Formats: sequence, C-alpha cells, structure tokens
Amino acid sequence: MRWRGRRQSSNIEDRRGASGGGFRLPGGRGGRVSLPIGRGGGKIGLGTIALVLVAAWVFGLDPMMLLGGGAPPGDAPASRRSAEEERLADFVRVILADTEDTWADIMREEGRVYREPVVVLFTGSVRSACGYASAASGPFYCPADSRVYIDLGFYRDLEQRLGAPGDFAQAYVLAHEVGHHVQNLLGTMAEYASLRGTMSETAANRLSVRLELQADCLAGVWASHAARRRDFLEHGDVEEGLNAAAQIGDDTLQRRSQGYVVPESFNHGTSEQRVAWFRRGLENGRPAACDTFRGGGI
Repeated sequence: MRWRGRRQSSNIEDRRGASGGGFRLPGGRGGRVSLPIGRGGGKIGLGTIALVLVAAWVFGLDPMMLLGGGAPPGDAPASRRSAEEERLADFVRVILADTEDTWADIMREEGRVYREPVVVLFTGSVRSACGYASAASGPFYCPADSRVYIDLGFYRDLEQRLGAPGDFAQAYVLAHEVGHHVQNLLGTMAEYASLRGTMSETAANRLSVRLELQADCLAGVWASHAARRRDFLEHGDVEEGLNAAAQIGDDTLQRRSQGYVVPESFNHGTSEQRVAWFRRGLENGRPAACDTFRGGGI
C-alpha cells in the first residue's frame, strides 16, 4: 500500500502500557443499513479470529457474552517500543484517516454527517464502555463509546498464525471494525438489540453472520474508494485482503482449531461468504450494495 507520507488521524487514544482487566469477547451483532441513526450494545469485532490463537477455543457462544480471563502484564514504556510497533501505530493512524475521508464523503453524498470513531491502541487488556477485554479477543468495536480497540500484536498473529500477511490484510481488519461503526451510526446495533431477545441462539447467530458480512462489504467499499480516488493500493493488495477474509471464515477457523465445523455456531460467516461480500463492496463501491439482510447466498 502507498500509505507513507499521508495524513494521520488524530482520533487515536494510545493506552499502551496502561494496566487493564481480563475478559474475552467473541463476535458482534447488527441490523440493516437503511435504518435511522441509533446505538446498540456489546463489543463488535473479529473475536472468533483471536480465539483460535488460544487453547480455550469455544464455539457456539453468544457474541455479546463476556468470558472471564486473567489480566496480562503491561506494555513496555514508550521509549522501549520497537521501530516495527511504532511503524504499525503510524500505519493505523493513516488507514483510520483514510476511512474518515471516505466515509465523510459517502455520508455527505447521502445528506448525512459522519461522526468519526476513535481507535484505542492497547496492550494486554483494556477497559471499554462495553466491559473489559483481553488482547486475545482480537480487535473489536464498542458501540457504547464509538471506539475501535486494537492490540498491535494482533497484526503479528494475523500474519504468523492465521496465514494472512501484508499491509492490506492489516488495513482490512481496521476497515472491518470501522464498518461496524458505520453500522452503529445507521442504527443497526439498536435494531439488532431489539430483536435478539426474541430469537433462539441459532437464529441470533445467523443474524450475526449477516452483520459481520455487511462489515466486510463496507470494508470493501472503503478499499474501492481508496483505490479509485486516492491511488492507495498497489499490485497484490487486493489479493492480500481477499486472503485475509478467507483465513478468518468460521469454517476455516473451526477446521483449523478442532478439525471439524459446527455450522449452527457460525457468527461471522464462512470463508467463501466473507470473500464474496468483501469483493462485492470492493467492486461496487457503494454501501447500498452491502445489504446482507436481503441479499442472497447467506
């Protein structure tokens, strides 16, 4: 990606080195793109990805459920952070800035005002308005405080343990979480919260899949604008993003961790579905193309 030398977002809270508590949260929820602005609850993110990195992988849990965990040690002081970690922090600032520009443009065209999220950088564990979370839960979005939380060490795991190398794979992860923020602004979180109490666990999982696939599609919309309007992408970047989407499908993660799949426990979508919806947003470039709640193939 051609990211160096570009504008960096100021919407960053750097909590690396701060102490935290320990809870883990897999997954998220949502509703429709066309709903009015509203808010929902619970962390929204790539939680099922991170669970494959620990021995305590459990499937079929409600994605809004907090699971207990210990508090990891704090980070090293800023003066002892590696050059690679600081490069990643700068990378996040640049990608976040570009998502701000993209979604501000898109929402302006639709007569809306884009309220920018904040990205919190942390190490080990962190406290959010949605509760405590461990780095093992992976990046997540908290609709209660409009913040994306990420431990930069996840990017190392993304490459080394999940088989998804490349800077565009890293950008896709952040753009997916920003996609959840867009859903929050459009009311999807509030809509789902009003529905989930009437659903069985299996039905709620199916709805969660649609939310996560929509966030993948919205990440693709960002990538489309980054490529066409700002010449952000280089040869091979799209393939990195598609590979990342494939590596984090529920079926791929379950097969890797336990040797078999449990479809009724899926809450993010299969590899094929995640690739298809990310590609759809990338090729179409419009949020209207991301209506997974009425789209076929799910």
